[in-house]
Amino acid sequence: MTPGGAGPFGPDRYGEDVLAGDWRATGRTVVAAVEATRDLVIEEVATGFCGAVLRIEGKLVELEDYAGKVRVFPLGPGFLLEGEPVVLVAPAQRAAGIARTASGSFAVADQKARVALPSRIFVEGRHDAELVEKVWGADLRVEGVVVEYLKGVDDLDAIIREFAPGPGRRVGVLVDHLVPGSKESRIADAVARGPFAANVLVVGHPFVDIWQSVKPGRLGLAEWPTIPRTVEWKHGICAALGWPHRDQADISMAWKRILGRVRSYADLEPVVLGRVEQLIDFVTE
Repeated sequence: MTPGGAGPFGPDRYGEDVLAGDWRATGRTVVAAVEATRDLVIEEVATGFCGAVLRIEGKLVELEDYAGKVRVFPLGPGFLLEGEPVVLVAPAQRAAGIARTASGSFAVADQKARVALPSRIFVEGRHDAELVEKVWGADLRVEGVVVEYLKGVDDLDAIIREFAPGPGRRVGVLVDHLVPGSKESRIADAVARGPFAANVLVVGHPFVDIWQSVKPGRLGLAEWPTIPRTVEWKHGICAALGWPHRDQADISMAWKRILGRVRSYADLEPVVLGRVEQLIDFVTE
């Protein structure tokens, strides 16, 4: 009789080893293990608490939700990642490899910052400048590009005329809320028709404020709240998220919380990534 085959009395019910293979796994769902890397947004099942990973302490993980509340949970099963059950584990030690900057570029070892080029990149406000510095700062220093903020773009045409761009002295401008019919689009059009148009590039993104360029998922949100036009946008956002918003100090603290969630280009919306890269290419040609 051949194993697993038919004997003289019909099929051999005992020819195969019923214990062969992983019989314990039959009917069991395999749950993926996920490393608790910083800023990973995850939900703890028992409490429903959803937050980003702050740090690992031994066999415990600290999570912080969008309101700044911190809770500690044991590593292991009992978590959801994008609605799917996972086992949360401590991050493994990474082998040394080719380093990259926050923008995704290859880091240049022992590279000193270049002397600043005559060209400039202008952004609307301090928050815009801080975000560009955090993601592209290493690249900009290698290229020798300085980023300045304007405190708004109402006087952009006059600022461009004073700077007097020319060959080798270009200006790139990143504008918030650059959509058809907006005040910002009219200002950009005026600059594009001006005498320095050949050496000036004005680009923008559709968001009301640079805050929205950070993916909402980095804050544990499905999407950014919609704020009525009658409400100052940043104050409205803070109110909608339950954050303090009485004065400018509260707004600054809210921005620090948002900026703290940004680790690399992957945390930003693609439309903003493309515009900043376009400006860097323009002023360094």
